[in-house]
Amino acid sequence: MNGVELFLLGRTLMKIGEQAMPQVEAGTPGSTRSLLVVLGDLVSHPGTTVGEIATRTGLPQSQVSTAVARLEQAGSVDTEPDPADRRRRLIRPAAQPSARVAEVRAATVDDALTAALAGPDGTAPDAAVVQEVTQALGLLARRLTPSIAARARDVDTGRPSRTGTTP
Repeated sequence: MNGVELFLLGRTLMKIGEQAMPQVEAGTPGSTRSLLVVLGDLVSHPGTTVGEIATRTGLPQSQVSTAVARLEQAGSVDTEPDPADRRRRLIRPAAQPSARVAEVRAATVDDALTAALAGPDGTAPDAAVVQEVTQALGLLARRLTPSIAARARDVDTGRPSRTGTTP
């Protein structure tokens, strides 16, 4: 596998993940991806600011601000004034997950994965194939955590790693 193939696989997996998530009945339309990227960053870096999230994720600051506002409205994050600079807000995951967070976390990828593995004519995939792919995804999820991606990003940018040493 080369970098292009890995990139395309990542896009496919993102699409399957989006299809697996329960749809919002009503609310503000917008990018699920940016919400997930922001929330994922907040889990790794609680007590952070919009600007810091934008720097780490590469998302525009306006997109991070919108995502944080939506996450706060949904009860997924809490914010408080930054004691060092009252103009900024510190953001952290909510102490008690909202009903929406619980719903999303409880959703499985089974149906979306089965649909993605269906034949070109729509025939259901063999159960053994679905199980094999599910096990492979479980292994990848355990081995390739968001903190690994953050370390790789640090190496690419030349920033100090989270351990305080340079890569």
